[in-house]
Amino acid sequence: MPEEKLLLLSCCAPCSCGVIQKLAAQGRKFTVLFYNPNIDGETEYQKRLAENKRVCARFGVPFAQLPYEPQVWRQAVKGLEGEPERGKRCSVCFELRLRRAARYAKEHGFTAFSSVLGISRHKDLDQVNAAAQQAAQQEDIPYDLTNWRKGGTEQLRSALIKEMQIYNQTYCGCVYSRRTVKDEKSA
Repeated sequence: MPEEKLLLLSCCAPCSCGVIQKLAAQGRKFTVLFYNPNIDGETEYQKRLAENKRVCARFGVPFAQLPYEPQVWRQAVKGLEGEPERGKRCSVCFELRLRRAARYAKEHGFTAFSSVLGISRHKDLDQVNAAAQQAAQQEDIPYDLTNWRKGGTEQLRSALIKEMQIYNQTYCGCVYSRRTVKDEKSA
């Protein structure tokens, strides 16, 4: 049986830092993948990319990235602009990113893939896992369903954000999520 080699899809450093530290401390063989075509704006994308790289460097974890393809994301969610957070648009977004991560994992010799897309309380973990299972089936590679919200990861994540002064955004990255946050703040 081949040695386990996990690919971890990261949406941002705040969501992934606790998981990265935990897996590194356990001596697990894994690589962090950054594929987030949903992030609105090159400046925001570059901030999140840099912070992910910084966290990986801190814990000696390999880092990989796929091209920034906002046009691919916009095409995928076309017609779903009015959907609420946790609605169909989010499912399509998760499926797009997880399918690409699964394909990357298979192409690069990983034995499984996972993600931190469902770690935020603003996201629906069951929705993420359903998209991940579909991607795993389509690409024929196992998805690690670990619930990264448990086992002290939230406390570890909060401590690392503070200690490392990690850029901690208030929305998932897409233009629609940012609008929702702005609407909530002005209400």
